[in-house]
This record gives sequence, structure tokens and C-alpha cells, in this order.
Amino acid sequence: MNTTFERPVRIRFSHCDPAGIVFFPQYLVMTNALVEDWFNEGLQIDYAQMIAQRRVGLPIVKLDCEFSRPSQMGETITLSLALTKIGRRSISIDILGYCGDETRFRAKQVLVTTSLENGTSIDIPADIASALATFAPQPESIEAHRS
Repeated sequence: MNTTFERPVRIRFSHCDPAGIVFFPQYLVMTNALVEDWFNEGLQIDYAQMIAQRRVGLPIVKLDCEFSRPSQMGETITLSLALTKIGRRSISIDILGYCGDETRFRAKQVLVTTSLENGTSIDIPADIASALATFAPQPESIEAHRS
């Protein structure tokens, strides 16, 4: 059973501000791409189909970010996603961005399954809930994750 999903990301010129470091909103673009990759590759749920045909959205409704160290163009950072909670209509994830053993940023997000037809929250569809369960944290890893 997987408990994290990881992806290396090369820091590009387009990610950086005039100071030559990642402009902090770009990290949110990267985390959104990570969630999309996690659905496609980790959960085996076609994200584009979920949005376009099924009309199920997954917007961020709560976000807490901590930026520890700057990242520079040319570096490769690793983004690691851990599912910390599955609710009836929402999930909580923790995303860590690091380079080597140095943390660059951390984002804690709450995402809510939403009908793209009317903008209201909906129960997590059964197939998605089942896929999410494969990434569900184990009780002992939840405690370790909080420290």
C-alpha cells in the first residue's frame, strides 16, 4: 500500500521572480499539477475525465503554506504528497517540497469534491473513495506525520 506520491520538479525560468528564486504562487501551480499526477498515476483516476465528463471538481477550500528556504532556477526539487484525512466530501493532504534533505516548503490543503454543474459540495464518488483508501494513512504513520 502506497502512503505517499512523489514527483521531481525541475525549477524553470518561468517559476522564478526577478530575484532568481521561485515566486511563491508558483508552488501552488506545482502542487496542483502534483495532485493531477497523483490522480492519474497514483489513484488511476483520469483527472481530465473527472473534470470534463464527470463534472467533479476538487477545489482547495483551506490552505496553509510554510516557506522554509528559496529554490532557484536549475534545481530539481521533490514534491511529496501524503493523504492525511479522508472525509465524506473532502480530503486533507500534506505536500512537502524538498531538495536533498532540505525542506523548501510545505503546504497543507483541504480539497472538497464539488459538482461543477452547480458549484456545491458532493460526496466523494465511490470509485474515487476506493482509490483514495489505497493511500490512507496507517494509524502509526499519522502520529509520526504530525511530529
